[in-house]
Amino acid sequence: MTAPVLAAPVRRIAGIDIGGTFTDLLLLEEDGATRRTRLAKIPTTPDNRGNAVLAALAALDIAPSSIDLIIHGTTASTNAVLERKIARVGLITTAGFRDILELGRRTRPKPYGMRGTFEPLITRENRLEVAERIDARGNILTPLDERAVAAAIKQLIAQGCEALVIHFLHAYANPAHEKRAGEIATALWPNAYITLGSDLLSEYREYERGTTAAVNAAVQPIIDRYVRQLAADLEARGYKRDLLIMNGNGGTVAAKNVAKDAAKTVMSGPASGVMAAAATLAASGLTNAITYDMGGTSTDVALIAGGIPEVSAELSIDYGLPIHVPMVDVRTVGAGGGSIAALNSAGMLKVGPESAGSNPGPICFGRGGTRPTITDANLVLGRLPPNKLTAVSTHIDLDAIRSAVARDIATPLGLSIEAAAEATLALANMHMAGAIRAVSLSRGHDPRDFVLFAFGGAGPLHAVALARELGIPEVLVPARPGMTNALGCLVADLRQDYVQTLNTPLETLDETRFTQILSDHATRGQIANAAYGDVVSTVVTHAAEMQFRGQTHLIRVALPSASITRAELQSLFEAAYFQRFQITMPEIKAQLVNLTTSVIGQRPTFPIGELLDPTLRATSLAAARTGTRRIYASGQWLDAAIYNREALPLASTIDGPAIVEQLDATTVIEPGARAHVDPVGNLRIAVRIS
Repeated sequence: MTAPVLAAPVRRIAGIDIGGTFTDLLLLEEDGATRRTRLAKIPTTPDNRGNAVLAALAALDIAPSSIDLIIHGTTASTNAVLERKIARVGLITTAGFRDILELGRRTRPKPYGMRGTFEPLITRENRLEVAERIDARGNILTPLDERAVAAAIKQLIAQGCEALVIHFLHAYANPAHEKRAGEIATALWPNAYITLGSDLLSEYREYERGTTAAVNAAVQPIIDRYVRQLAADLEARGYKRDLLIMNGNGGTVAAKNVAKDAAKTVMSGPASGVMAAAATLAASGLTNAITYDMGGTSTDVALIAGGIPEVSAELSIDYGLPIHVPMVDVRTVGAGGGSIAALNSAGMLKVGPESAGSNPGPICFGRGGTRPTITDANLVLGRLPPNKLTAVSTHIDLDAIRSAVARDIATPLGLSIEAAAEATLALANMHMAGAIRAVSLSRGHDPRDFVLFAFGGAGPLHAVALARELGIPEVLVPARPGMTNALGCLVADLRQDYVQTLNTPLETLDETRFTQILSDHATRGQIANAAYGDVVSTVVTHAAEMQFRGQTHLIRVALPSASITRAELQSLFEAAYFQRFQITMPEIKAQLVNLTTSVIGQRPTFPIGELLDPTLRATSLAAARTGTRRIYASGQWLDAAIYNREALPLASTIDGPAIVEQLDATTVIEPGARAHVDPVGNLRIAVRIS
C-alpha cells in the first residue's frame, strides 16, 4: 500500500513594527511554491504596546501557534529615554569621576544664549566613587578597593536603584577592575541588570562610554519586562518559536538576549525601515537613496550609498546622551502627520515637535483632537480622501477641521484657510529638508545624485514637493510605503558589531596585533550568528576610525581586508579625509583610534515584487482609475485623477496632478511630475526641478 503524500505545512513569518501612532504587521505565507503577503495596520496601544501586536495578529485571524518566526521592531527603549520613563540607576565609578556624565563635553542644549538645562539619566546621589585607577596603557596604578565596591552596591540597593552601571577609567585598555567589581555585584545585586562599560563598549572616551552604559542600564528593565511580557503572551497563545528583536544597527537579536545590550535597541524601529529600503533598492537595480520615513509622530531620514545604509557609532539620542554603539545613521525631526500647527508667542507659525499622537490624534481621527495637524492640513487641501482614512471609522467633519485651521492659523495671520494649510505643509517640508541636508550635504553628498525613497504613512504625501525643494530628480515610493518598517523586520539580517580601541600613532602600529583583533572579531560574530540559524551567507566588513594627530573627530575608513600595512592604512585615511574635506595634510601624522568589525549573517531574500497581489492589477491604467478629486496646489484648485495603487498595471505612466491611494498610504503626484510603475511595483516619480 502506498503511503499518502502529505502536504507541506504553510510557513509563516511575521514582521511587526510598533510606531508612535500605528502598529504594522506584514505576514509572509509560503505554501510550497505559492507565496503571498498579508497586512494589518491598527492604532498603537500606548499603555501596553504588546497588546497592539496581539491585536494585529487577531485582525488577520492568525493564531500565534501557526507562525514560524516573529521579528519585531520596537521604539520602547528610544521612547523611554526621550520621555525619561526609565529605571532608577546606580553608578559606581573611579574616585574623582562621579560627575563626568553630567559635565560632558561643555556643550549647550541650545546654540545661542547661556540658558538651558540637562537632566542626567543617573542622579548625583546615585553616582558613587571607589578607589581604583588604571592608566590609558592598561597599567594598574591603584588597586581596586573591593570592600568599597561592596559597600557602594549595598548603598545603591538601599537607595532603591533597580539597575547598576560599573564604569571605571580606561577599562577599555584593561577591564580587570570592572570585571572584578562585576563579580562582586553579581553576588549582591538583586537582579541581572548589571552593565559593565567595557563589556558593552570597549572604546576610549569615558564620557561617551559612560553615557552608553547609562542608557543601557536605564532601559534594561523596561525592555526586558516589555519583551518578556510579549513573549509570554505569545507563548500563552501557542507561539513556541524564537522572537527576534530588531537592533538599531539594522540586525536582529533573540528576545532572550536583548536585555543584556538593551542600548542597542535604540532606534530599532527607524533602522528597520532603512533596511527595507536597501532591500527594495537592490530589487530595483538602484544603489543610492535618501530614505524619508514620515509617520504619525516624526520623520526619520537616512542615507544609503552603494546599496549599504550608513552606520555610525557617534549618534546622540538627545542632548547630552551620545550612544556609541553602531546604529543606522538616522536623523529624526518632530514632523509627522500628527504634528500640531500653531502660532508661537511671537505670532509666527510653527509645526511640531508637539504631536497629537494616536490619542486623541488629529481632528480628523474623531477622538477628541481639537488642534490642527499636518494630516488635517492635507485634508483641507484635498490631498487625502475625506471618507476612508486608515483606522478612522467615524465620519470626518471637514467643516470642523477648516474651522480649527481658521481659528488657530488663518485668521490670526490674515490668510485664507487654504493658504494657511499650504503654509503648514511648506513649513513642515522645510523642517524635513533640513534633516535630509544633515545626512547628505553635511557629509559631502549631493542630494541630486540620489533617489528620494519615500515611505511611512505620510511620506508619499510630501515626497515630490520635498524632492523639488532639494533638487532631487526622482522619488521612489515602494509597493507598501506604510508597511516599510514592518518589511524591514522581514528582510533584516543577523548582525554583530565589535569595536576595540588602540589609540596609537600609525608609525608604531603592531600590524600582527591589528590583524589578530579583526580576525577575532570576525570569528566571534560568525559564532554568534550561527547560534540563530537561518543564515545563507556571511559578509564581514572591517573599518578603522582614524584622525590626524591633535584632532578630535574621527574619520571612518573602510578596510579591504584584515591584513593591511601601515602605508596602506595611511593612504586609505588620506583618501577618506580628502573625500570629506577636499584638503590634504601630508605633513601631519595619522592616529589609529578604533578598529571595528561588522559580521552580517544574510537571511533568505524576501520577494519584494510580491508585496502587491498581481491578481488585483487592472489591464489598463483607465481601469485602475477610481475618480477625480480637487486638490489645492500652487495657490489654485486643480482636478487630480485618483488611482487604486493595487490595480496599477506594471509599466503604466501617470502625469500629475494625480493621487494614488492604498490601504497604508496616499501618494501625491504634484503638477508637472510624472510617475511610472517599475517591474517590482514601485512608483518611480520624475520630479520637475524648476
